[in-house]
Amino acid sequence: MSRAEPALDLVTTATLVATAAAMLVRPRHVAAVARSPLLPAAGRQAKAAARGLARQFAPPAPQTRLGRLISSLWPSPAVTQTAGRRLNASAALLSFSVLADSAVQHYRGSFENRAMYTPLAVGALTLGASLFGMTDRRAARHFLRDTIYAVAAVSGLTGLGFHAYNILKRPGGLSWLNLFYAAPIGAPMALALAGFLGRGAEQVRDTPPFRRPGLLRMPAGRTLAAVTAAGLAGTVGEAGLLHFRGAYHDPFMAAPVTIPPIAAGLLSAAAVCPGRAINHLARWWLRLTALIGFAGVGFHAYGIARNMGGWRNWSQNVLNGPPLPAPPSFTGLALAGLAALSLIEEESDG
Repeated sequence: MSRAEPALDLVTTATLVATAAAMLVRPRHVAAVARSPLLPAAGRQAKAAARGLARQFAPPAPQTRLGRLISSLWPSPAVTQTAGRRLNASAALLSFSVLADSAVQHYRGSFENRAMYTPLAVGALTLGASLFGMTDRRAARHFLRDTIYAVAAVSGLTGLGFHAYNILKRPGGLSWLNLFYAAPIGAPMALALAGFLGRGAEQVRDTPPFRRPGLLRMPAGRTLAAVTAAGLAGTVGEAGLLHFRGAYHDPFMAAPVTIPPIAAGLLSAAAVCPGRAINHLARWWLRLTALIGFAGVGFHAYGIARNMGGWRNWSQNVLNGPPLPAPPSFTGLALAGLAALSLIEEESDG
């Protein structure tokens, strides 16, 4: 064996290794070289091998029309999970509003009826379940959360009956004076809405693959939009009643009775006839409604500061109002509306 043969073997081996590496890393380039007319006819087998390797390592071809149609028929799991967590956040804000507001108002009423402790306990449980749902990324309902939400819905409807009885038993019955100063008629519905939206969150999260989310045998997006719009209407009515009692002495008191109704109307329109323009408008008005909920806390804090003694006399002025925990209900319902809108867009895309 001459000294040149080991060197030739080394060069040949290095060339083969380099060629194999090139076929693995840059199969398209190898295929282009293999198709070159400069290659002799004896390299046809190498051409075929290079083309096969290129097809194997090439990126997937663009999705066919049939594939795009099939993928548009069902929402992706990420959409339902995001909508579920938004609904959990909505239930969390509503339950926190109920918990704080009922604690203040029922304390002012000295917890005359033992049932007045119920919204505190149920509101705390609903708040905990909702915070858990916001951090839970599993695409399945949770039995304990679902049960707590059902209890919250029943408790809220029961509280509505108690508040109606409190108004009707007073002298004068159903009158403006009793609506102004008796138990707020619409307050317990916030707890019921937290339960309804929380249960909706669990059902949306539990949607099986290749199935569209549904509630009450109807599309989930449109059902949640109807519930949210009704909740916004009730909350606007409650705010309008109490702000009318305050004679709208501040121009900003008109904001919660003008902007949320427009958001509710646009959300209802998006549920009936969805379109890019109407969905865009509804989304921005819902975001503005959510901002009103946060800003309302600041305005109510300023209203408490204007009372005799201001915040130095907080133990009395917080009881006298305006209620600090009430405005976040608008934010909670706006989040529910945004979740419903995302589901409506998925439904309309199909």
